[in-house]
Amino acid sequence: MNIKEAKLEISNTLKSYHQKDDRGNYLFPLVRQRPILLMGPPGIGKTAIMEQVAEECNVGLVSYTITHHTRQSAVGLPNIKSKTYQGQTVSVTEYTLSEIIASVYECMERTGKKEGILFIDEINCVSETLAPTMLQFLQNKTFGSHKVPEGWLIAAAGNPPEYNKSVREFDIVTLDRVRKIDIDVDCSVWMEYAWSQQIHAAVLSYLNIKKENFYLVENTVDGKFFVTARGWEDLSEILKSYERFQFPVTEKLVVQYLQKEEIARDFAAYYQLYCKYGTDYAVTEIAAGTLPKAEYERRRDMAQVAGFEERFTVVGLLLAYLNQSFRTYTHIDGRISTLYEILKLFKCFLENQEDIQSLTAFTEIERRELETEKTAEKITVDQASEQEWALERLESYSLSLKENHILEKTEGMACVREWFHQDLEERQDIITKISAELEHTFRFVKDSFGEEQEMVLFVTGLSKNEKAMEFISSHGCDTYFKYSEILLYREKEDELRSACLEMTGESDPHHGS
Repeated sequence: MNIKEAKLEISNTLKSYHQKDDRGNYLFPLVRQRPILLMGPPGIGKTAIMEQVAEECNVGLVSYTITHHTRQSAVGLPNIKSKTYQGQTVSVTEYTLSEIIASVYECMERTGKKEGILFIDEINCVSETLAPTMLQFLQNKTFGSHKVPEGWLIAAAGNPPEYNKSVREFDIVTLDRVRKIDIDVDCSVWMEYAWSQQIHAAVLSYLNIKKENFYLVENTVDGKFFVTARGWEDLSEILKSYERFQFPVTEKLVVQYLQKEEIARDFAAYYQLYCKYGTDYAVTEIAAGTLPKAEYERRRDMAQVAGFEERFTVVGLLLAYLNQSFRTYTHIDGRISTLYEILKLFKCFLENQEDIQSLTAFTEIERRELETEKTAEKITVDQASEQEWALERLESYSLSLKENHILEKTEGMACVREWFHQDLEERQDIITKISAELEHTFRFVKDSFGEEQEMVLFVTGLSKNEKAMEFISSHGCDTYFKYSEILLYREKEDELRSACLEMTGESDPHHGS
């Protein structure tokens, strides 16, 4: 299964294990709550999906790479105590609380989340002294004599032997007590994640063209060579940083992240072309619709005679530009929605206040509540940012009310509503701008490539972009729906043709065309 399917499986398991009866008792028997064991190549996102599931399900997450730990930190330190059995006093070894179990309780105290995921990475690469402890952990859900708290899903991850010579094979007794999920590399699934994480557009465009270079692990007599999803994601961040400083991006930099010289060299060369095409094709002006007719036609003609890689790169550049616009919309829309919800709370708060100046006290209360939620990790970074912006807007409203000496509640709320509508108008201006950009980019793709594979790539890129779909679902785009229906019709036609040919035993004359 791919990483996306594995994420869904973990989420479903968490919900199943956490289901309760009317009295708050867990319905799923504790003894049957098998730990999840993810096995797959390194660097494909096993840790990332744990973070995503924990955030989406609003539960705690404690994550450990077990190779960094000793038996003492996992099990606890020995402590000699005297006990009496049948009238005879003997010395007994007990263990202090495991550092890992203690971290679970600390997470519960810090966040207030009583349920969560305890994730142990590289579980099959532990030292010889720690191996029995890990087997006990998977089989009995304990570290030493200390149990994992109720309501916490145990998940672990490891690499198959072909990727790591130090791995230990699990015996049948252990495997019969876990849910083993084998994860395969899938570039298309990772690309969906990459859009949502703002992976550098050059990386996305390159992998659209050369999916075969997405993942590679080689152990040869000349050494170890590898390219992983983690490598692409980290490369993306350094590219963004270097661009902000206008530092040169060289093959020597790229090979530090893509540790296969041929792929690093190929991407470094592609990156230079990507930057050049962005300038040559005036992507910003095409999306804005501001190119003079002669300049527009010159770019269209360039695209029409371009080679395969250049054509796909142009489409990638257009998608990257739109992606930034969609993210801007999501950012602004989140802020406005948060401000609206807070204003509804203030309206209720105001009913028991003497005048509109109580907005200042209300804002201070909300800010303290926000700090409490941030400390307890009850909200995401994006949610905190949206609330901080909304509170800053309230502070500006409050200042304007004071400057205009407005105290009466009805008059004050009328002013607040007017200012809020001004914020709404700014949001509408952004919606109008992005809608126009969509139409302009569709027009250029159609004028340059018709309805061929480049249009398929463009529509597919939008369809896989969560932010794009949020915008189009809310505000529409007739051109997108038009081409989506055309492509869907073609897919169904191709499926029908293939089915007919399979029944008749004939070959497909369109195959490979």
